[in-house]
Amino acid sequence: MAFQRIAATGDVEPGQAKVFTVGDHSLALCNVNGNFYAVDNLCTHDNGPLGEGRLIGDLIECPRHGARFDVKTGAWRALPAVRPIRTYPVKVDGTEVEVDVD
Repeated sequence: MAFQRIAATGDVEPGQAKVFTVGDHSLALCNVNGNFYAVDNLCTHDNGPLGEGRLIGDLIECPRHGARFDVKTGAWRALPAVRPIRTYPVKVDGTEVEVDVD
């Protein structure tokens, strides 16, 4: 595993998602009650920008058609999506949030 810095812990408030780029990957970094999760920034339904959607508990909602995904597992939880999204390992080192995109 090759963890890379993605953000500082203060960059994403609890209950929010924000888009960051790591290498060739566009990721939505989600803060669920102080725990950080990284997922692909593309909805599997029509490539909508997940990081621009709402974070509802541990579900991220696509702003285009309302598909929802579990940010912890990537599982789809609401139509129109029927395929999961990719998740990435995240660790917090002090005030730095790191992600492994390999």
